Amino acid sequence: MSVVVRSIAAYIPPLRVSNEDLAAKLDTTDEWIRSHTGIGARHFADKGVLTSDMAADAARSVMEKARISPHDLDLIVVATATPDFFGFPSTACIVQDKIGAFGCTAFDVVAGCSGFLYALDIASSMLETRHGRHALVIGAEELSRVVDWNDRSTAVLFGDGAGAVILSRIDEAGRGCLSFILGADGSGAMDLHLVQSPRIDAYERETPIVPTIAMNGKKVYDFAVKSLTVLIERIMHATVYKLEDFTWIIPHQANARIVQAAGKRFGIPPEKFYLNIEEYANTSSASIPLALAEMDAKGLLKTNDLIMLLGFGAGLTYGAAVIRW
Repeated sequence: MSVVVRSIAAYIPPLRVSNEDLAAKLDTTDEWIRSHTGIGARHFADKGVLTSDMAADAARSVMEKARISPHDLDLIVVATATPDFFGFPSTACIVQDKIGAFGCTAFDVVAGCSGFLYALDIASSMLETRHGRHALVIGAEELSRVVDWNDRSTAVLFGDGAGAVILSRIDEAGRGCLSFILGADGSGAMDLHLVQSPRIDAYERETPIVPTIAMNGKKVYDFAVKSLTVLIERIMHATVYKLEDFTWIIPHQANARIVQAAGKRFGIPPEKFYLNIEEYANTSSASIPLALAEMDAKGLLKTNDLIMLLGFGAGLTYGAAVIRW
């Protein structure tokens, strides 16, 4: 028995905001953003579009690709740090209603940029213990809603979007989700968090009081580099695989420099890492499924490819997954 990724899809907001667009409104430049992060653009949700709307759009696409109906779903898990409602109801329950998947289990996971890996592990484990046959796992974020436009160091980093996968339990062994590693270091909780502060919207100049992102950039950067290093080492010790066995390594798309540092540490060829941060920036829990969906659309993911997923983020959290495609 295995739990496999049956299909994958994404929702990308149509509004594309380039570095030059931001430079016209913030004290920054395209050169600075690219040299420090590798980011060239990001996509923002239109006004009135919620996290659940993007998640539901990705969900409909991924179900169509999997050729299953909403009634076939046994479980919906949504990873998000920007839910429709801070508190309750869960975004997963709202998505369940929007796609018509009535009666199935539905809940959210909050683990920052590691959220999709946490959700994937939870959903895979539930299917393995016979909690149904099909699970919808979504990473969705509307980070433009919580960006502090007074803080140019963080305002340039984030984008919006949603990615979704269908996990299915099959009788064949040795495929799909093979191994997970999850962890956290709560001592760094305040290094990346949401605070209540006046917000100036870069496009509408409104100033409501909403949660905004506050980050200790150096500490988060150091944690990210360390996390990637430790996760790769732990995968090597916990599994029978060697680095050369992996076709692709797909990291959380936070900063190209972080990935470059980890790759240099292990002598991993840059082409083994898949990065799309240049176009989409940091979409938190949506970044890994967005990368997977883009790779799938390009035909880069082949049957039996061995894939490593790596994540790190607010909490501070970290996670890894090994998947046989």
